[in-house]
Amino acid sequence: MSIQWFPGHMNTARKEAAKTMEAIDVVVEVLDARIPSASCNPLIEELRLARQRPSLKVLNKADLADPTITQAWLGLYNRQPGVSAVALSCRHAGDAAKIPQLCQPLAPHRHSSAKPLRMLIMGVPNVGKSTLMNMLLKRRIARVGDEPAVTKVQQRHKLNDRMAITDSPGLLWGTIKDPQVGLLLATVNAIGHKVVDDEAVAEFLAVILLARYPARLTARYGFGVARMTSSDVIDAIGNTRGCLLTRSGGGIDRNKAARILLSDYRDGALGRTTLETPDRRAEEHMPVISA
Repeated sequence: MSIQWFPGHMNTARKEAAKTMEAIDVVVEVLDARIPSASCNPLIEELRLARQRPSLKVLNKADLADPTITQAWLGLYNRQPGVSAVALSCRHAGDAAKIPQLCQPLAPHRHSSAKPLRMLIMGVPNVGKSTLMNMLLKRRIARVGDEPAVTKVQQRHKLNDRMAITDSPGLLWGTIKDPQVGLLLATVNAIGHKVVDDEAVAEFLAVILLARYPARLTARYGFGVARMTSSDVIDAIGNTRGCLLTRSGGGIDRNKAARILLSDYRDGALGRTTLETPDRRAEEHMPVISA
């Protein structure tokens, strides 16, 4: 599944990000802890390396991710030069408040009113950038929503006399050619639902859950999963949740059942699960950039 989804404002955001990169000190890249590699935009890495800017990789939504696998990802990223990584949940004010202090060691020369630390928040859509911004400023200045691409323009704010932070729109690459990366992004709702098939995404998710977290499916939906296929899982959810095409029982509404599974996963109703493991280096998973 090759996904092409590049709203007009993203092209503008790409150009603005390249320009802003000249005037900042640290890139705060927000990732989804459940898919750290797939949610790592290679364009962001390209822009920051071109300007030789250090990066704090924030594995957000860590409260939804498998903690053991999260630690493995942190180990991978913290071994990379110019990179520091942390796992947290930006919905918690105490977690969000750690970000500026974690950025400071990456640019120790910027720590005064004359030379304030300038941070830029970046990431793919719907990973929690706006939530982080609101928590840091302790007021609602950025719109937060369940749909990707909520933030449309950059927003710069002072945290104090020694720190300033800029929020940027979610940034994807033009064509996602790696089918697995596209499906992973769709699973966590980083891509608009109008350009992906919910049933295909749900079956992809079911394959991973059957392999790694089968007991979570049984606990949530009340059916055994032995010898089930991903298609069987969708049918079983449809049966248990009464997803019928007609009141007279004209078959299972698989699309509705698929949306139930995706919604439950995104909301954390299936427990702390991670869809990617760092068995290979993150760079090997990166999709091709195509404008």
